[in-house]
Amino acid sequence: MVSLKLLLSSLAVGCLPSALARSSPEYPDDLTVNTHTGIYTGLRNENYTGVREFRNIPFAQPPVRKLRWQPPVALPHSNAHHYSTRFPPSCPQFVSGSKSLWNQFLPSLMPNNGENGNQTNQVAQTSSEDCLSLAIWTPYGVKRNAKLPVLFFITGGGFQSGGIEIPSQLPAQWVHRSRSHIVVTINYRVNIFGFPNAAALKYPNLGILDQRMALEWVAANIDRFGGDPKAITLWGQSAGAESVDYQLFSYWEEPIARAAFIQSGTALVPLKSVDYEHANFTYVAKHVGCDFPSDAAAELECMQQVPYPQLINFINTHTSTKKILFGPIADEKVCFSNYTKQAAKGKMARIPAIISNCAKETASLSGWPENPVAGFDNEKILQGTLKTWVCTTADTCKLRSSLNAPTYRYQFAGNFSNLAQLPWMGAFHASDLFMNFGTYELPSNPTEHEAAVSQAMQDHILAFARDALNGAKKMGWEPYNYGSSVIRFGGSNGKVVQKVSGYEIDGPCYGNGTYDMSP
Repeated sequence: MVSLKLLLSSLAVGCLPSALARSSPEYPDDLTVNTHTGIYTGLRNENYTGVREFRNIPFAQPPVRKLRWQPPVALPHSNAHHYSTRFPPSCPQFVSGSKSLWNQFLPSLMPNNGENGNQTNQVAQTSSEDCLSLAIWTPYGVKRNAKLPVLFFITGGGFQSGGIEIPSQLPAQWVHRSRSHIVVTINYRVNIFGFPNAAALKYPNLGILDQRMALEWVAANIDRFGGDPKAITLWGQSAGAESVDYQLFSYWEEPIARAAFIQSGTALVPLKSVDYEHANFTYVAKHVGCDFPSDAAAELECMQQVPYPQLINFINTHTSTKKILFGPIADEKVCFSNYTKQAAKGKMARIPAIISNCAKETASLSGWPENPVAGFDNEKILQGTLKTWVCTTADTCKLRSSLNAPTYRYQFAGNFSNLAQLPWMGAFHASDLFMNFGTYELPSNPTEHEAAVSQAMQDHILAFARDALNGAKKMGWEPYNYGSSVIRFGGSNGKVVQKVSGYEIDGPCYGNGTYDMSP
């Protein structure tokens, strides 16, 4: 396992001493924090004045030139001052030109792409290789060492896209409402930049290493923002959820986090890449002028000099029938080929976890239907929802149960018309993010019931984050075993929260009963 400990040197690269930064009226104490790697002045959220934001704090050196496709490198100690009032660019990614349910109806689920919009068929305008940053939301006025629980969030995007500035996933509303927790969101390298799988590289899963270094930075510095480094919940959605689960296996002896929230995705979802011959990287290299079929080192050195937009645009617009996909691949260090065997060896962090699904996950993951009103074939949505999402979650829960790792299960079943804007969409993949973050007003006017569901979900998650062993139980949420109760939020019967039998959800995975996508 590669070591990603924060190596903080004594080098001071700044020109502004910390004492001056703290005393100057330009850097007010309530908005300025001195970290190991710099002094950062954030802002007070205009709409949620109970929230302090630090929108751009680098956690690693820019992965450019010779550092492209290398494990993240820790920043040196610094007393330099920085304003942290603008979000960083996302890591290099492509903005599709094809229609999707998200870019047509729910652009707030996509990374901000500036004035170019969400259907450009080219590299994202707001992306850059210098992207390894995180953002922090705290209650305004919180003091250092307040020991608030910390939710460390990893965004989804299929390991192809994602980032901090996704409107539906900005947590100001939730932090303002609770005034008692902190949220951190990170950028990490994706697609070919995060998962290059080049023959000359020792570590193909760089995006996961980025996530780990960000987590280490938070553990070393979050007390200065009022957080408790011993009360971190590692949380991710979709690809972010898979990433969280990967880390419970790769860093099983030292997970850093005391709890996990694994939302719509686990390590048992099949890995995105099986390209063990490194063919995809070599294919791209050949077509951008780096054709070194017998010299992997020369191929890599040449590729490190190709402008990143050229790489991103080629991968996503080439006309060959060859499918080029870059994502996590089993290296038996960061990602494994058989997680059941890893669990059988006891090599999984046995920290408490929430594991969740949406009732109709696959509805939003099938592109654009020929007839938007009629939608996709319901049987295909059902089978995709079960095979990729629900049943891998059920199997993950069984693995965790075999190791006596406390697991709390929920299903989101909210079918709200401002989110599911076509009648067949239901509780689609990522729809519960609006509930978690309290951003349900973004698509259009929500109902009171929708707001109540959001608040209930926030309260259950925060109870768990505050006390991973007993907080959920105090909410009436019992640890899950096959057949025991699952919490359902927003079901069709009008209830905000209810307990349902686990057999109702997981039974179809094992040949028992019929799965209901609109419960």
